[in-house]
Amino acid sequence: MSKDAVNTAQAVATRTDAAQAPADAGDAGYSKDLKARHVNMIAIGGAIGTGLFLGAGGRLHNAGPALALAYLVCGIFAFFVVRALGELVLYRPSSGSFVSYAREFLGEKGAYVAGWMYFLNWSTTGIADITAIALYTHYWSMFTSIPQWTLALVALAVVLAVNLISVKIFGEMEFWFAIIKVATLVGFMLIGIFLLATQHKVDGHTPGLSAIADHGGVFPHGLMPVVLVMQGVIFAYAALELVGVAAGETAEPEKVVPRAVNSIMWRVGLFYVGSVVLLALLLPGSVYSADESPFVTVLSRIGVSGAGDVMNLVVLTAAMSSLNSGLYSTGRILRSMATAGSAPKFTARMNRSQVPYGGILLTCAVCVLGVGLNYLMPSRAFEIVLNVASLGIISTWVIIMLCHLIFVRRARAGLLERPAFRLRFSPYTEIATVAFLLVCLGMMWNDPEVGRKTLLLIPVIAALLVAGWFGVRRRVSATADQELSQLTK
Repeated sequence: MSKDAVNTAQAVATRTDAAQAPADAGDAGYSKDLKARHVNMIAIGGAIGTGLFLGAGGRLHNAGPALALAYLVCGIFAFFVVRALGELVLYRPSSGSFVSYAREFLGEKGAYVAGWMYFLNWSTTGIADITAIALYTHYWSMFTSIPQWTLALVALAVVLAVNLISVKIFGEMEFWFAIIKVATLVGFMLIGIFLLATQHKVDGHTPGLSAIADHGGVFPHGLMPVVLVMQGVIFAYAALELVGVAAGETAEPEKVVPRAVNSIMWRVGLFYVGSVVLLALLLPGSVYSADESPFVTVLSRIGVSGAGDVMNLVVLTAAMSSLNSGLYSTGRILRSMATAGSAPKFTARMNRSQVPYGGILLTCAVCVLGVGLNYLMPSRAFEIVLNVASLGIISTWVIIMLCHLIFVRRARAGLLERPAFRLRFSPYTEIATVAFLLVCLGMMWNDPEVGRKTLLLIPVIAALLVAGWFGVRRRVSATADQELSQLTK
């Protein structure tokens, strides 16, 4: 019996009994300890992470001030994705999030691809985060003698220990991590505005429009470098969908989720676009580098003793936050998949604190490979895993939009009811978003050093997914048959 049969039975039950779609089996056993303030700050923390604090330096160097435009465009499409996911969450909250929705609207194969590509995204993002942590730590001379791979391993061990305690502790940590990130960015922007207003020299440069006009203008290297950084900019927004996962562990998602999603747009405009514009006005793009946070670059060159050290400590906290979020989300996603038979059974296991430790440990195992990458290629580790992570997040966002398309189609057919909180202008919004994401993916071919090699991994990843599906399809089918028998009793 196929999973489609289960979906049909669910649809019939909805029409006849006026009941909501049945909850994902992977949702059983979770606590509801995340409060509104946790979810709101998780949404903020998802919008402010390693992609901005570290990644913006190299992108400013390559693309120049036009990077702000790239952040704005990608931010608009990221908002569309999160708005679509928010509507699906209000339709049926689930810790399995988009994997659960893919199972309902795309079938088990869709859920299988969505889950494992998301795992690819966050496991490689975890490698990027521990790499960033090691790079940040090397900023202080007392740590420069310690190998980068050692620092990466220590960071992974610390975050793993914290993540296994409880979801409440996770929520509290992310709350305070987000507070620190927001307060620091606001503080930096106030300092930047002061430097602009007083024309205080930064590293011998007078801040203002001259920092852009005298160094090649908005597009100092042309349009192509701006296009090439798009997939990296998408990576910067990669944790926004974490709101959908966290909603499964909050008691009032119908109140919390719309507020968190709607606030994302102004955060993008203020924190990403605003901070990049300030950075471009304070120093020429050529001064920034991929090896140092652009915020540290500015603060360490304005003559204020210890400013760079403080900022470096904050961006180190941001990387720890991102790694913490990655372990949290993959643990929940893998558990949802395991209950459907498409992930190893041990990833469904939970500890006494109701934390799905099996999936978290599997993600950490992949991150350990990242420690090896930091040992073999310390100077290229961040850039390599960033591009691979982009494959995972682009595929995840495409699947979210496809799920929403089918969701809206079924709603128009009278099979289900859309909540009042909606993504507008469907299906044009979904189609435009999917097209944009695929174009960004294709443009990676113009980067022969890393992007082209990343695209060549797609056939390899596809082959692994196909082989994996043939390995789990019988278990998936047996699980579906069991669910169908329970629905039809």
